[in-house]
Amino acid sequence: MLRVALALAAMVGVITAADAATVVPTTYEAGHFVATPTLADGTKLRLLADTGGGGVSYWLLKDVATRLGLKPISCPSAPDAALVMPPVYAPGHGLPRPTRYCGGVGAIAPEEGGLGYDGMIGSSFFPEYVWTFDYPAETLTIQGADWKPARDAHPLVMGLPARRKGAVYQAFPRVTIGVAGETVDLLLDTGATAHPTKKGLAEMHTPVVNGKGVTSYVDHLVFEAWHDSHPDWPVVAGADDLFGPKQTTRAIRVPEITIGSFIVGPIWFTERPDRAFTWMSDMMDRPVHGALGGNALSPFRMTLDYGNRTAWLECIGRCKASPPAVY
Repeated sequence: MLRVALALAAMVGVITAADAATVVPTTYEAGHFVATPTLADGTKLRLLADTGGGGVSYWLLKDVATRLGLKPISCPSAPDAALVMPPVYAPGHGLPRPTRYCGGVGAIAPEEGGLGYDGMIGSSFFPEYVWTFDYPAETLTIQGADWKPARDAHPLVMGLPARRKGAVYQAFPRVTIGVAGETVDLLLDTGATAHPTKKGLAEMHTPVVNGKGVTSYVDHLVFEAWHDSHPDWPVVAGADDLFGPKQTTRAIRVPEITIGSFIVGPIWFTERPDRAFTWMSDMMDRPVHGALGGNALSPFRMTLDYGNRTAWLECIGRCKASPPAVY
């Protein structure tokens, strides 16, 4: 009976989370938001909040789901997905129950090298709610049904892919920024990760936790165009080794960028192969050439309203207003 009561209490907490604004238990790790929900038995999970991450609903590593004893389920709307029942959370310390894919969460085998987290809140789950990433306050909030943007919030259009019948919806958001009088389409990516080398740390001063921080990405094509057009912009060779010491990449320091009606900078962009975003572009509404990450978003309280395809930005930190760009 006690177990049933705990389960019911947890479900009540989940329902309430959808009706009123709820601060998600989170640790802020050098620009990454890591959700830390607590299960009814006291177990605490670590889930990276990554708008550029895939998967079904929010998801757990397969071995984590097995260890927690989560029951596998099948779902007609995602027949090929490995789904399990979501964990039972302690009241007030969990995540909302998914409303899609039969209420299940994903169970995914880890990638080679390990994830470093128990799972991820990714692009399939974010559209179910309105989320506020408050970088200066280091908090992550799920807004309630009565949420409205703050009067001083500025809209930034998010391009989202069309839904495809029978496929898991991956709502990878695209935003357009301005750089030196030109525009660049990027993935809005709260999970964009840096792993600076010793040389990179010395020259870029990237904050890190366990060697990892946040960055923004740009593909080789745009990187070369920036470097050719602006030879005075600093470039660090061998700046990052996220994919191993034999695959170091360069970084370029852009003096300022325009995000919606704000100017921020300087911003470091880590180089990525063109193929990385050619592949990514196939899952978006139109091609992108990189990703806008936490280092560029750090001055903002950013609210993502997927239903209205808008990111609302409030300038809290070091940014300045700019006339809205016409893209």
